[in-house]
Amino acid sequence: MWFFIFSAIILAAVLGIIYLVSRFAKFSIVYKAAKGRKAIRCLIGAALVILLFSVTWVGLGSINAMLVIIHLMVIWLLCDGVNGIVQKRRKVSSSRYYAGVFALGIIAVYLTCGWYLAHHVWRTEYVLATDKQVGSLCLVLISDSHIGTTFDGEGFAEHINTIQSENPDIVVVVGDFVDDDTSKENMIAACEALGTLQTTLGVYYVFGNHDKGYYGDAYRGYSGDDLIAELEKNHVVVLQDEAVLLDDRFYLIGRQDRSEEQRSGYRSSMAELVSGLNPDKYSIVLDHQPSDYAAQTAASVDLVLSGHTHGGQLFPVNYMGQLTGIDDKTYGLELREATNFVVTSGISDWAIKFKTGCKSEYVVIVVQGR
Repeated sequence: MWFFIFSAIILAAVLGIIYLVSRFAKFSIVYKAAKGRKAIRCLIGAALVILLFSVTWVGLGSINAMLVIIHLMVIWLLCDGVNGIVQKRRKVSSSRYYAGVFALGIIAVYLTCGWYLAHHVWRTEYVLATDKQVGSLCLVLISDSHIGTTFDGEGFAEHINTIQSENPDIVVVVGDFVDDDTSKENMIAACEALGTLQTTLGVYYVFGNHDKGYYGDAYRGYSGDDLIAELEKNHVVVLQDEAVLLDDRFYLIGRQDRSEEQRSGYRSSMAELVSGLNPDKYSIVLDHQPSDYAAQTAASVDLVLSGHTHGGQLFPVNYMGQLTGIDDKTYGLELREATNFVVTSGISDWAIKFKTGCKSEYVVIVVQGR
């Protein structure tokens, strides 16, 4: 799946570079510099595109450089189309290439907004009602911090201070707390930040697909077990296919991530996890990937909390995971039968530095019961 996605991105970027070379060559300043010679105009256009691509590669990395090129190509195509329609209706043509100027201006504003949506963190709240005797519960959900991407360990600590102001009863971290490139120093600092939280019922954590690392322990200098040790040192409870009864009011059920099956590991089914639990008590499932809704609905759990999707990340492909069946939901709150599902866009970002189809957030969930 990822092979085809990255292959498509590379192909689109190559096509974008070819197209943009011809577009930059149309600017009057390039025409004058080349003295009208087509070959020279193309060389200047190529130099400008290569410069743009190189600068974004150095500043943002290869993936983001390709995404900038692809976005610029799409916007420029639209501007060229609109420009063509306008000129056809007016039956006049302009020597100035306004379509290119508009394309560059629009993409600059668009990606600046996307950068801000990824790097600023909003507060999102849901209020849920239940007939079960859970009382009033304030829960804060954090996911996909990918420490070291949009903020380091110290930056995460600042967000934790904000979350502390919510006075939560419980804080849950539903995976991808760290990334494959998160340094050991930043991992430890982020764990220590979680350790500063003052809650009634504690801080709980489940693994995501990136937390154990895809490239081996030596790549980033620590293992999944080292991460567990740092979390537990800071009084964070790690749940791996297990359920705990909190305050005799509700169950918290932490699942192994679906990636365990790809790592030749094992994760329990929802039926196994709820077996023996009192169905009259409220139940909350922590499951990084929103991909097992049918089983979770059948298990009659009350609330399922997930991340992983990053809210779909980029418009207009932000719902592709849901449309293709990879994910059961991309973002937000949904009720299926008696089960509420919440998917957060995450508090940070991954390799992609822009969010144009959503925004970064932490989630406050208020459960009101009897």
